[in-house]
Amino acid sequence: MTPLYIWRGRGMSLLFLFMWAGIGLHAEDGSRLWLRGDMPKDITLKIDSTMPDDDGYRINGHTVTARTQMGLLYGRYALLRGEQGESHPYFKLRILNHWDNLDGSIERGYAGQSIFWGMENDQFDPARLRYYAQACASVGINGTVLNNVNASPAILTRAYINKVKAIADVLRTYGIRVYLSVNFASPKALGQLSTADPLDKRVQRWWKRKADELYKAIPDFGGFLVKANSEGQPGPFDYGRSHADGANMLADALRPHGGIVMWRSFVYGARHKGEDRVMQAVSEFLPCDGQFRDNVILQSKNGPLDFQPREPYAPIFDQMKDTKLMAELQITQEYLGQGNHLVFLAPMWKEFFSFVSPSRLVGIAGVANVGDDSNWCGHHFAQANWYAFGRLAWNPSLTARQIADEWLNQTFDSIPAPAYDNALSLMLRSREACVDYMMPLGLHHIFKFDHHYGPEPDGFKADYPLEWCPVYYHQADSAGIGFNRSTSGTGATQQYREPYRSQYDRLGTCPERYLLWFHHVPWTYRTLSGRTLWEEMQHRYQRGVDEVADFQRIWQQLKPYIDEQRWHEVEQKLQVQLRDAQEWQQVCIGYFSKFAQRTEEP
Repeated sequence: MTPLYIWRGRGMSLLFLFMWAGIGLHAEDGSRLWLRGDMPKDITLKIDSTMPDDDGYRINGHTVTARTQMGLLYGRYALLRGEQGESHPYFKLRILNHWDNLDGSIERGYAGQSIFWGMENDQFDPARLRYYAQACASVGINGTVLNNVNASPAILTRAYINKVKAIADVLRTYGIRVYLSVNFASPKALGQLSTADPLDKRVQRWWKRKADELYKAIPDFGGFLVKANSEGQPGPFDYGRSHADGANMLADALRPHGGIVMWRSFVYGARHKGEDRVMQAVSEFLPCDGQFRDNVILQSKNGPLDFQPREPYAPIFDQMKDTKLMAELQITQEYLGQGNHLVFLAPMWKEFFSFVSPSRLVGIAGVANVGDDSNWCGHHFAQANWYAFGRLAWNPSLTARQIADEWLNQTFDSIPAPAYDNALSLMLRSREACVDYMMPLGLHHIFKFDHHYGPEPDGFKADYPLEWCPVYYHQADSAGIGFNRSTSGTGATQQYREPYRSQYDRLGTCPERYLLWFHHVPWTYRTLSGRTLWEEMQHRYQRGVDEVADFQRIWQQLKPYIDEQRWHEVEQKLQVQLRDAQEWQQVCIGYFSKFAQRTEEP
């Protein structure tokens, strides 16, 4: 393959480059198609109307067969990866969620400014947008939400609808449908109505007219993503209505056009104040189960809290039996070192799928890590998470190792064995290392306030809701540490299906990876290693630091095989990561020792 560094200005993975020049392909109808990369030049593309109508493909030697043009596109990318045989997408909806604001900033973005909004003269770069679309299509992503879930009502004004149309016209060529996050109170916020009550006929008519306007401009518009009644966002509760009332009103407006509503279950502090935050989604949505329109999908984060380095799966996937569901994963590393730490997320997502069968889901969404940085993602290895999301959205049965191997081979293809095996090991160990040096054994949400970078286990602000404060989550005292969510505590374990309900509820059977998530555990409790809990915590923090030091050693060995620019940029990030890991260790061990060592005094 052509090495990446010949196109250093963009810094994109080889997988995301191979559409851009030089190799012509001839379809059977005589049309000419273009790819870039180390491809055979005698490729044949065939349409087969008997294949399933799902954009899948079949590859036999140098022949790519599909029912649709998009299937041929996906198949050509797959051929470059070296695939053979037949493949079909598991999920129909494979969508990126961009938390991009209209001023060009990105909430929880660590790779520069938006590629959609906030540019000079409000004009996006069409070439950059095409590259983005090609990258998405190369891993089968077929939808994009263009703006932040904390949505500005302005996105629904005529000026912005025209901009959305222009973006959609570029993305459509690559099979990507556009969606918008909408502010539930838009008709009121835009000054056009005095209310946003979903049962008010005027509000219903307003949304129907707005849907008509959108679809007139963008006939294949996908629909709405909604964050309502969470973190201060408006919603149906403001009018004494339910989530189903709000979602169904929007769904009815979109239904004639084939649009969908993705209604987020990330809700807390609105109706169930004082309840354990990880329980509030089930408490709010279970009474609505079976009441949603068939074009409403409940979009839920993989864990019940907020994209922590490790969480148990969200029990809402157990509880909602009669509602369409999709999982929301975070590609951008808000709680995992952001743009500075090398953390490959496929092992985290595979852990989620080991508990939640993909068959329970109609789609999958990923909070994107894309910005206008030269390497798109802020960290070269963060590209691997964009890639991994797309591959798992297409085929959730792929292993983390298979995905890491694909990405590494296509991105750093000049690394020889056994150095290649070490690089692969680095990727596969990175998520567990992050858990160790940040929050081992089920610790969670002890980050610094607001920006969520760095440790603050002593964090407490009287003017903040308690559920935003780190001390609320670890609850360390002289007796022990951890949040009691068993039946003797908040009872959160009872939201899970068996056997996990009973397993998580008992200290002796709770997996150690979730120990402090579900239990307040004595400092002297003996872990599986034979160490006391306090000793095990110290061991895990040290192990995490040692792992990052080993990542640095491996990267040093790879220097002869990687272009200078990328090697140097990753090396700088690893130096930051090691310093951060050491800070986590020192701050957390120093703080928790104040409680743990009291039990050791005579």
